[in-house]
Amino acid sequence: MTTTVSRPGVAAAAAPGTPRRARNFRTRVLVPYTMLAPGIILFVLFMAAPIIYTLVLSFQKKKVTGLGLGKGSQTQVFAGLENYVNSLTDPEFGASVLRVLLYGAILIPLMLGLALLFALLLDSRRSRGGAFSRTAIFLPYAVPAVISSLLWGFLYLPGVSPLHYLADKAGLAMPSLLDPSLVTFAICNIALWGGVGFNMIVMYTSLKAVPSEIYEAARLDGCSEVQMALRIKVPIIAPSVVMTALFSIIATLQVFAEPTTLRPLANSLSTSWSPLMLVYRDAFTRNDIFSAASTSVVIAAATFAISFLFLRIVQKRAFGQEN
Repeated sequence: MTTTVSRPGVAAAAAPGTPRRARNFRTRVLVPYTMLAPGIILFVLFMAAPIIYTLVLSFQKKKVTGLGLGKGSQTQVFAGLENYVNSLTDPEFGASVLRVLLYGAILIPLMLGLALLFALLLDSRRSRGGAFSRTAIFLPYAVPAVISSLLWGFLYLPGVSPLHYLADKAGLAMPSLLDPSLVTFAICNIALWGGVGFNMIVMYTSLKAVPSEIYEAARLDGCSEVQMALRIKVPIIAPSVVMTALFSIIATLQVFAEPTTLRPLANSLSTSWSPLMLVYRDAFTRNDIFSAASTSVVIAAATFAISFLFLRIVQKRAFGQEN
């Protein structure tokens, strides 16, 4: 007969093993996902679900039987790629895309160029009143796009504009920026006024993160402020410039508030001036949600493709990565 002798404390230490594993599971899994649950639920409800629903609608169309009156006379049926073909071959959609491309070609270089110039000037040792200047440049970004569009719209409108009034008193002929040939520049000016401040703050913050020892070494080597800006500061903050350019491209492709707000003031702006205005017209004016859904998907896919292509082109130079 054998007798097993156990050391004191071994059984007692092994007994709480399972509860400890349960506590570790709650700490490592349940607690983080419980804290993330509100964000996940909001994302699913207000991002993922609408996207999936839009995709489903884009493959549907309305089928009308008889005179289209009465219950059951209008039904949704599968349309395949018909809505996408109609969207891509729509002359109004093509014209709106060309207008937005022209709008972006004018706006993006000017906005990023001014933002970079202001950031470099504010970061210069000779700058004065930096706090006031940053606030003054950034403040227009805090004004909602609808309000800024209304403000500029009344400045553009010859009948109520103080600028036109002063020009008339001075005997000068001032053209209206709401004319068909100039309305694109009018919209660009509104976006430029509001967008320079945000991009300037992003670039200026990146400049303030650069170690001061780099600048001191450059000054000891005889670099001027201009040389330091072009050869040191701009290459260092290239990732920030790329990021602001990417955001500007996405915002340009999705321009909506400015032309929609100006449209009642100008006959030169149609309901399909931009792709998103075309989507809004189809969905809420013509009650064609299926065509609007397919056009929305096309715009989203084009935005993703252009953004991805832009990053592939610039990532080697800006981020030091291979394509």
